[in-house]
Amino acid sequence: MRELKLMKGNEAIAEAAIRCGTDGYFGYPITPQSEVMETLMAEQPWKTTGMVVLQAESEIASINMVYGGAGCGKKVMTSSSSPGISLMQEGLTYIAGAELPCVVVNVVRGGPGLGTIQPAQSDYFQAVKGGGHGDYKLITLAPASVQEMADFVELAFDLAFKYRNPAMILSDGVIGQMMEKVELKPQKPRMTEEEIIEKYGDWATTGKTRNRNRNIITSVELSSENMENFNHKLQAKYKKMQEEEVRYESINCDDAEYLLVAYGSSARICQKTVELARAQGIKVGLLRPITLFPFPEKPIHELAKQTKGILSVEMSAGQMVEDVKLSVNGITPVEHYGRFGGIIPSPAEVLEALKSNFLEG
Repeated sequence: MRELKLMKGNEAIAEAAIRCGTDGYFGYPITPQSEVMETLMAEQPWKTTGMVVLQAESEIASINMVYGGAGCGKKVMTSSSSPGISLMQEGLTYIAGAELPCVVVNVVRGGPGLGTIQPAQSDYFQAVKGGGHGDYKLITLAPASVQEMADFVELAFDLAFKYRNPAMILSDGVIGQMMEKVELKPQKPRMTEEEIIEKYGDWATTGKTRNRNRNIITSVELSSENMENFNHKLQAKYKKMQEEEVRYESINCDDAEYLLVAYGSSARICQKTVELARAQGIKVGLLRPITLFPFPEKPIHELAKQTKGILSVEMSAGQMVEDVKLSVNGITPVEHYGRFGGIIPSPAEVLEALKSNFLEG
């Protein structure tokens, strides 16, 4: 049976990690996501499920521990917030280059630099454009509720193993710190080595060859021709993700004359904006990307054909708006409204921005 609890988003991440049979968590505390590790330490899953929970000496150490665990075919994860995720970029590009599955949680705070501990969405570029060096992508999920914080842990692992690719849950300090009711799934046992091989393939460095050649996990290739061929393979994989894994939610879009595009906590704010606009006779809809990569290009493109204008609403200076514009491809005007540095916009402010951009003058 599912269990109903009142909890923070960060706590939901930790609970879901235990219950979906995660083998290991390696992390380092940083506000506003420290409750992830604190909850795991308090629950002590090593006594019940055998899950390893370790505070590393730094974010650099933690992502490389994830690299090692993932290379052994284990379900491993880490979490951090913006400056900590920046320190992980080298490790993430190595993991992507080695085609290894793992889950990384980013509870975003305002920047640049050390910035503020208040929430922001200014890590969008870093998450969906790679972040580290090289042509690679992270599967990127954007939860808009504490329930989705819990649900997306297992989903992120499933996608990561399906495509042998790191997956990121891109949240922010609003959802990480807010408390809501959450339905938690029953405890799953950790998968055995044989179950992992049967479901995902015999690619990990298990130490047992089973009448096969050794598995070698690496991201280095000294032959330019081989490296180009490998990059073609990666791009084909990303294209398949774009064809099969796009997730989004549309609200009041059927008759919308104006469209808001927002993810995460901004999408929750925009839901109220839609209500306010509709009460004033303005036909506004909301498209909420759930996967930021792969991005819902086609749904946005189709909605652009019926709308007089699209407003990208973000807690940033404007990042996702570039992908919205690429999706729209000039069919209808696209504008951006954002607050940044830790300021959260109100639904009324978003409505006023919509009016000033498309309905006035």
